Amino acid sequence: MKSKGYILMCFVFILTSATKIWAQHRTNANDQDKELGKVSWYRDYETALAVSKKTNKPVLILFQEVPGCATCRNYGHNVLSNPLMTEAIENEFIPLAIFNNKGGKDKKILDLYNEPTWNNPVVRIVNESGDNLVKRLASDYSAQGLYTSMVTALGDCGKEIPEYMKILGDELATSSRGASKDVYYSMYCFWTGEKTLGSQEGVLNTEAGFMKGKEVVKVTYNPREVSEEDLSIFANKNQMRLITKDNSYRSSPRDEDYYLQHTPFKYLPLTPLQRTKINAALGKGQKAEKYLSPKQREWLNSKTLATSKTRYNLKFEDAWNVLAEGK
Repeated sequence: MKSKGYILMCFVFILTSATKIWAQHRTNANDQDKELGKVSWYRDYETALAVSKKTNKPVLILFQEVPGCATCRNYGHNVLSNPLMTEAIENEFIPLAIFNNKGGKDKKILDLYNEPTWNNPVVRIVNESGDNLVKRLASDYSAQGLYTSMVTALGDCGKEIPEYMKILGDELATSSRGASKDVYYSMYCFWTGEKTLGSQEGVLNTEAGFMKGKEVVKVTYNPREVSEEDLSIFANKNQMRLITKDNSYRSSPRDEDYYLQHTPFKYLPLTPLQRTKINAALGKGQKAEKYLSPKQREWLNSKTLATSKTRYNLKFEDAWNVLAEGK
């Protein structure tokens, strides 16, 4: 009779072998057509369904013209290259690309789903049997549209939305609607002000600065999530006062995200909302890893991270791409 240790070793070997085989079916995100963005896609339908069954993750199918028109290229660049969107597609789903302008296996899957050839991008999210989980996404080429379908599918599967995906959703919603507003508060210490205000729902970014001879924090917030009145009530309870901006305002980058700056998080590419939430959590002595995507956590735990450059305050996508390329 085989021991439990032997059986476990065999299981791990089989799973590792299967993972290597599955990886061979995926595209190279750093060397592929622009229409595919930065996602590493499976290209075989049956393989994707098999991986879905093993991992209990839904399959996200991109029906795409490759090479394609301007709409297809823009979708790859504007939607499928956002680092957090890429992370969500690759980690919460099984990504599958079906070319709608090819024959062979691709054409068979097009026919299976009654999808037109030579068409603009279409997304379907299906279960391990290939059945639709949400309504077919077509004629909506926005990141917000794709995100909404993804969140709906995960919810219907009973899966929890990870924090980094929620951050992606908050930033997409605000940028697509141009809904953010700014407000300024004076206080005895903007380090404390940032960590306190940054912990509030609806706050998108905090910035340390000086105005009228006082330390202040500029708060960018989503008025759909929190009102200026509620923010000011909270600020008053924490010894902060609303102040009207004038020409004396100047930011103080050296003091911004003070708590984050003194940790390895500073070496990571971070979005403004990630910076705000992480700085607030660290300032309160809380764990902040939950706000990171899987790749960011991998980088954070890397032994070589400490030899890296400070990136948290750089343009997010540029800093991400440079680090992903090992520079």
